[in-house]
Amino acid sequence: MLENLLERKKARKPPELLNKHKIMLEKQRRRYRRHKKIRAKVFGTKEKPRFFVFRSNKHIYTQLIDDQKGETIVSVSDKEVKEQGGRELALEVGKLTAKKALEKDIKSAVFDRAGYRYHGKVKLIAEGAKEGGLKI
Repeated sequence: MLENLLERKKARKPPELLNKHKIMLEKQRRRYRRHKKIRAKVFGTKEKPRFFVFRSNKHIYTQLIDDQKGETIVSVSDKEVKEQGGRELALEVGKLTAKKALEKDIKSAVFDRAGYRYHGKVKLIAEGAKEGGLKI
């Protein structure tokens, strides 16, 4: 019965949509696997928290996380920054994260790229945090 239901669902979608969906799921799966490998090595403490980056299709989010207690110390999203657009926005998010971290007396952090390549916006976030005074 389950196979019959799956076959009917597949029949409703055009084949090109199924392929795009499979490709997207595969990309997410590979990023998640990379993230798990990184998380096995990267650990944050109160003195040196984990600087976590997440990119959605529309927004960028950063967090400083104390893994010993399992709590977020600082969080910033691009919604808090007044800049428009991609590259400058990523740089400003990094600077704002560093500013909030320095207010909470955090001077250094361990960078967690969350399975994304250290390239483009992720790299600019890290550079912005360095410019803001946070040691990564």
